[in-house]
Amino acid sequence: MKKNAFIKLGCGALVQLVTNKESCCETLPSGFELVTPKTQDATTEKHVPYIEEKENGYLVKVGKETKHPMQEAHFIEFIELEIDEDLLYRKYLKPGQEPEVFFEVPKGKDIVAREYCNIHGLWSSK
Repeated sequence: MKKNAFIKLGCGALVQLVTNKESCCETLPSGFELVTPKTQDATTEKHVPYIEEKENGYLVKVGKETKHPMQEAHFIEFIELEIDEDLLYRKYLKPGQEPEVFFEVPKGKDIVAREYCNIHGLWSSK
């Protein structure tokens, strides 16, 4: 499996791989599920993270025109930014906060943002 892949455990907890061991773990143990991020919004609720390049980093928003709700029952748990498959940054959010994060980080060529909605799961910018 690829580094930074997400696995959902039987209890519902989400874990992320921190090493790249493509030759092992081809089959997950019972109760474990490889989570494939969604990349296309199909409803009026917006989940796909949108990246804006800024002078000294990147602003990641969940919902380009319409912001994702940030209520107790439905919110974005975290937003993360991966740069060139080498650098990973994550910010945890709470209900009531804006569904966006500014990452003051070095620029890269391959930028991917991911977010996790407590109801609708994992979403990626690509």
